[in-house]
Amino acid sequence: MARLVNAPLKIAFEAVDDERLHVKEFEKMSLSDEDPVGQWLKIAKARGEASESDPVLLTLMVELHRKIDALGAYVRNEQPEYLPLKETGEIDQIGFEYFHLKSPVLEVGKRYYGRVLMPVFPKREFPLFFEAERADLAKMVRLHESDESDWNAYVMARERVMIRQMKAERDGL
Repeated sequence: MARLVNAPLKIAFEAVDDERLHVKEFEKMSLSDEDPVGQWLKIAKARGEASESDPVLLTLMVELHRKIDALGAYVRNEQPEYLPLKETGEIDQIGFEYFHLKSPVLEVGKRYYGRVLMPVFPKREFPLFFEAERADLAKMVRLHESDESDWNAYVMARERVMIRQMKAERDGL
């Protein structure tokens, strides 16, 4: 059994039989990160033009530009269209490859597609495929590389929170 830590997250998901439609959205959501400013920044970094710049400041500027673009799209009523997923749920525990749902709604052995709302910077929803190991336990089987690194960083951050809480409880007794 994988080590899990408490982490409240929201997920929308559905069982998949034919993955083609879900794979299309999965790939599209990875391309949404490739906006013009993000592309420009990658090219500038590849050429070495950003080596003298502060990486934190560059990231903040790119995110500010994305926010302005998102506000412009909102004003023009241009919202990204995602597949309507049949189920929603709450994740209460996470690990590096697994997550646990509050309610046992999964069918063991079945493959699912979902989108998780992640409280990382920048805050975003990311797509993933997972399989039900139990009615309330899922194993992640496919997610984008950048999303996986953000997920792992979030797991580590939640582990640190848990360790601090346990230490505070121990020292307080």
